[in-house]
Amino acid sequence: TGLLPSMSDKNQSEKSSPNTRNNVVEFAINKLSEQFPEEAKELRGVLYGFNQGSLVQDLPLDKSAEQMASDNNFELKAYKFTAAPEQTRNPRIVRIGLIQNSIVEKTNKPIEKQYLAIQNKIEKIINVAAKMGVNVICLQEAWTCPFFFCTREKQPWLEFAESATEGRSTKFLQRMAKTHNMVIVSPILERDENHGSTIWNTAVIIGHNGNIIGKTRKNHIPRVGDFNESTYYMESQLGHPVFQTKYGKIAVNICYGRHHVLNWMAYGLNGAEIVFNPSATVGSLSEPMWSIEARNASIANNYFVGSVNRVGTELFPSPFTSGDGKPAHKDLGEFYGSSYVSAPDASRTPVII
Repeated sequence: TGLLPSMSDKNQSEKSSPNTRNNVVEFAINKLSEQFPEEAKELRGVLYGFNQGSLVQDLPLDKSAEQMASDNNFELKAYKFTAAPEQTRNPRIVRIGLIQNSIVEKTNKPIEKQYLAIQNKIEKIINVAAKMGVNVICLQEAWTCPFFFCTREKQPWLEFAESATEGRSTKFLQRMAKTHNMVIVSPILERDENHGSTIWNTAVIIGHNGNIIGKTRKNHIPRVGDFNESTYYMESQLGHPVFQTKYGKIAVNICYGRHHVLNWMAYGLNGAEIVFNPSATVGSLSEPMWSIEARNASIANNYFVGSVNRVGTELFPSPFTSGDGKPAHKDLGEFYGSSYVSAPDASRTPVII
């Protein structure tokens, strides 16, 4: 059995946020259930699967956690996967959390101000996750900064890059992990100062004692549309590591790696029980695939997947192009959120928008 608190802030963008496809799907099912409740339930079963014969169950929220979330203007959801009891092994309950969030400050503000505003937001959300008893939590891809890789500009954006072991976000989350007895997956922009300040898209795995268990890097780099990430970093050379934590064996398949079936398989072959997919992806590119890729990976590889996507539309100071003939523009598009967890039995939670 397991518990998933998903957390999303409500102030999602610098521009008004249109309905996402996942919003439309939920709206349509809810309308259908008003007149045809049994048919709507069966439709949800097709879209979300059944866990032990039922839709994935909601879990009651801790009242103080719910109040803290409301006070800080973010949404809190919790769900439970169940499993058949066994005669010779006790059940193992692991509580995982996913955080999707928007940036706080406008992208023309000083780098320090932008980062600290995000850190302040994340600190409040992690404190709520601790109230919910979360054991392992995963933040979104490049959580410390706006997703500036569309701009192809090196400055000032690379000032967000930091050491995986000595960087300020790692030090901050080490304190949080130790305080809350929590494993934290922290996807950052890494500056490898031991190797010529090479830039990497990295996830740091921080243990429940505040120790650094290890790091992994993005295996597949998109070169499509405005995803100009190879301007900044290249593919990982670390393979497909799986990390032993107090709460289980976890791996991190960063963003674009979810499109590659053998990438998912490698984590399973290396013994992963939970694979996180921290992402930053927009509707026009990936939303039709988003709700099925991780679910397929769970089914095929017999592990749980926590899929995290940021929210909002981030506007940059200077217009940019991507060599695709489109006029210059200042944003990558809307990050549609829709984080969820999927299980090996083909069930999954609803998304959090």
